Amino acid sequence: METRTLGQTGLELPILSFGASSLGQEFRQVDLSEALKSVHVALECGMNFIDTSPFYGRGMSEVLLGTALRGVPRDSYLLGSKLGRYAGQHFDFSARRVVESVDISLERMGVDHLDIMLCHDIEFVDMQQIVDETLPALRKIQEQGKVRFIGVSGYPMKMFKFVLDQTDLDVVLSYNHYTLQNTMYGDLVPYLKSKNVGIMNAAPFSARLLTNAPLPPWHKATPLVRETAAKAAQLCTDRGSDIAKLALQFSVANPDMTTCITGSANPQRVRQWADWIKEPFDQELLADVQEVLKPIHNWFYIEGRPENNDSVDG
Repeated sequence: METRTLGQTGLELPILSFGASSLGQEFRQVDLSEALKSVHVALECGMNFIDTSPFYGRGMSEVLLGTALRGVPRDSYLLGSKLGRYAGQHFDFSARRVVESVDISLERMGVDHLDIMLCHDIEFVDMQQIVDETLPALRKIQEQGKVRFIGVSGYPMKMFKFVLDQTDLDVVLSYNHYTLQNTMYGDLVPYLKSKNVGIMNAAPFSARLLTNAPLPPWHKATPLVRETAAKAAQLCTDRGSDIAKLALQFSVANPDMTTCITGSANPQRVRQWADWIKEPFDQELLADVQEVLKPIHNWFYIEGRPENNDSVDG
């Protein structure tokens, strides 16, 4: 699989990476043997960067990853996790918890270091704490060699400038913001490049919005967004294609997005994604789908504290 260099880190990431949130049953109950197999299929397909968090399944994702990776040479894959968010409304970005969280993640996954450690969903807290307390604590752990590179992750675009205007980061990760429907993360690229930060993207399907599958009950899409996305999906079907394939190809095509992270506990689905990105990218279909999606282009929702979010125009 094609790789790209992540910012100034020197890490070579596959353009498509494996997101292990599915191992924590975040979308559905999973078959354990299939979940474990999906990790091995991802590695076979060249998706050798794995992203997880203690939040996914409240530790279950990391524990299952540790099981799946047992016996796999540590130098054959790159591993990233997160800290600070441990349940829906449980956040702790204190320096003390940073130290504990890194050690617990290492223990769960049976490894001696993580390649990337991110502060998870910082838009839910006072972000000044991230700058003043969390990141300095994480830098100390980085000096110990337990984590190689550090950064922040979350949904609103505003959070990245808030942090990067005050301190340096190695990497950033956002989700649902570089897709067929929303390219706001792409608009932020010149700023991020000026800060020499590695750029990771996640969720090319926008939590199933850009697929033929029913949306999860918690999805925040408005009726107009749902209706418009369904029209785009139908157009792809009518052309003998699948909107999910187009969405995935679109998200990996941008060279400024070092990697696109997505995951499934279904090994066949993981293999299908790896196959899809090798297929020709139908530019004509892309243009037509983008035209259908134009009324909802860059629609987004509020996540976390209102003051940590971008303003909504119109």
